Amino acid sequence: MRHEKTVAIVTGAGHGIGKAIAAQLAREGAAVGVVDIDAAGGKATVELLIDGGAKAHFVGADITDFAAVEAAFADIAAKLGAVTLLVNNAAFSDAGSLETISLDGWHREVNINLNGTYHCIRAIVPAMRAAGGGSIVNIASVNALRYFGNPSYSAAKAGIISLTQSVATEYGAAGIRCNAVCPGSVRTDNVTWTIRQQKDPDVFKKLARWYPVGRVAEPSDVAAAVAFLGAPEAAYISGAVLNVDGGLTAGMNVMIDDFILEAR
Repeated sequence: MRHEKTVAIVTGAGHGIGKAIAAQLAREGAAVGVVDIDAAGGKATVELLIDGGAKAHFVGADITDFAAVEAAFADIAAKLGAVTLLVNNAAFSDAGSLETISLDGWHREVNINLNGTYHCIRAIVPAMRAAGGGSIVNIASVNALRYFGNPSYSAAKAGIISLTQSVATEYGAAGIRCNAVCPGSVRTDNVTWTIRQQKDPDVFKKLARWYPVGRVAEPSDVAAAVAFLGAPEAAYISGAVLNVDGGLTAGMNVMIDDFILEAR
């Protein structure tokens, strides 16, 4: 129960990774505020947490609207108490290339992924400073570290890493820690994966070849990393970028198998 004194906000917790993070924190004792633009998904997550014995509260908000974020965070603090952990998980991706993506598509991805994360940080920092500190965990991506397609998403996620370092540096003296987690492919129930599986039922099996650990991540893999970074034992970790990618960015597994070892 290392999070029994934690009051957390998890954005985008109505589905997938965010839902898993909220559930992990709740199992470890946290009270969890769920923020999501999808009211049905957010409320379902809260019901799940409450059924498990946790304190939880849902507020619907669009993170691209700063005023809405401020109001949502104030509502959660009023219901659950002063927020000590913010997890910026809400994200959006629409696969495209530099040649094919529209201006509106580029701006939308940057606005949701990067500006939305900034809005949430800006909204929570005053309260954390007043309380003497807190922890922020941003969900970035391996796309921020290497190019795996989706240039607008990649650029926005890379911006999140820089933003993480800025917050860690500027607010460390105020007791605020800020870290980033970079997942690789994660097996979730989102529409994109559903469509890919319909086109190719073996998509996860094919993806697994690229990961040295031999599998695609589950949402619980990311949730475990977030729970650690937000916990007291990570008190001296700030400004860090933790890859939760099964070794994907450590080396090109498929290239080694197909070319280097074959040539020996």
